[in-house]
Amino acid sequence: MSNQKLFIPIILGTNREGRQSEAPAKFILEKLQEKSLVETELIDVKNFAMPADNYGQAIKDLFPKYREMIVKADGIIIIAPEYNHGYPGILKSVLDTLYSEYAHKAVGLVGVSAGPWGGTRVVESLLPVVRELGLVATETDLNFSLVQNVFDKQGKLLDQAFAERADKFLEELIWMSKTLKWGREHNPSKFRK
Repeated sequence: MSNQKLFIPIILGTNREGRQSEAPAKFILEKLQEKSLVETELIDVKNFAMPADNYGQAIKDLFPKYREMIVKADGIIIIAPEYNHGYPGILKSVLDTLYSEYAHKAVGLVGVSAGPWGGTRVVESLLPVVRELGLVATETDLNFSLVQNVFDKQGKLLDQAFAERADKFLEELIWMSKTLKWGREHNPSKFRK
């Protein structure tokens, strides 16, 4: 398999003021930047000025940089806080601007919660969405329970157990991204164009 770098952007899926998902996003970004065969970039949904009266693929031309990044992507990481057992509406709106661009690419899901469940319910609610978009979810998720206790006020990791979990999560995502990239290049899909 080629030693060509993989491109795996990270989507920070909330625009809420005071969001606690930012520290996990920066932590994952730093961990991914340590990988010599990976390039990454943070996509922050707070930078998307979504129209109030339109959504979906009809507005994809409003966000050409996002489209370019997803077309280039070999895999994607979505970091989503759990809001009332679900994901933020802005995340769904951003994801829905594209469709075929996601086909047969790996996605790793990161759940964030101030409560004890670590965003497991947001991950569960995102699985049917990413599947419908044509993304292939990793078996390993990364969950940050009681996130306010995992990072200090400056965003520094306090619990090193998360570093080991992040490594396992990223290893699987990188493997799947390589494998699916090879498949897209050598056996193009006839199922979605």
